[in-house]
Amino acid sequence: MKNNKANGKAKESRELALHYMEALVDVARESFLILDPNLRVVMANQIFYQNFQVSKGATESQLIYELGNGQWNIPELKDFLEDILPNKKAMRDYEVRHVFETIGEKTMVLNARQIDSVQLIILAIEDVTDKKNLEEKLAECAKGLEVKVAERTHDIATRVKELEALNKTMVGRELKMVELKKEIADLKKRVQNGNCKNGNGKNHNGNHKNGR
Repeated sequence: MKNNKANGKAKESRELALHYMEALVDVARESFLILDPNLRVVMANQIFYQNFQVSKGATESQLIYELGNGQWNIPELKDFLEDILPNKKAMRDYEVRHVFETIGEKTMVLNARQIDSVQLIILAIEDVTDKKNLEEKLAECAKGLEVKVAERTHDIATRVKELEALNKTMVGRELKMVELKKEIADLKKRVQNGNCKNGNGKNHNGNHKNGR
């Protein structure tokens, strides 16, 4: 008799828990699955059906690995549900990437909690495919930009060296011109001084050599 009452209360608690879970997951933006201890789907929300293009009839009461004609038979998912979750009871941000036959490659972040009191597992599945693709594209762009910056930096460094060499040559030429100008000025002075020493057409008396 006591066992019957205990079983009845457990069933009532489980149904109440399912009622609240259903109310919560129906307004969530993420895909949700409620699983029993044997990893069969008790219920899923509408977002799950939309995102993964499966029907309610082909989902509820099915083993999660058999969903979509076995498309959910994912080794990483098995590790998550059978090895990690039972030990930790709750798990966050577990990333899984898988190629589905109907919807292509998807990157999913799994969050799950095992609720022992009602023998249920709540599994949230966030589709981060677009986000990951964008991150990868941004990483590729950043890498390409780094290459272009490195190439441009090298070009600029080469140009700077060329300009430095040219500037050095020009400075050398300027210095040479200064030296030549100085030499020319010195020669002019020597020429002028030479004229004074050798006479300028007058004798010692100040008279012209050929004049009276």
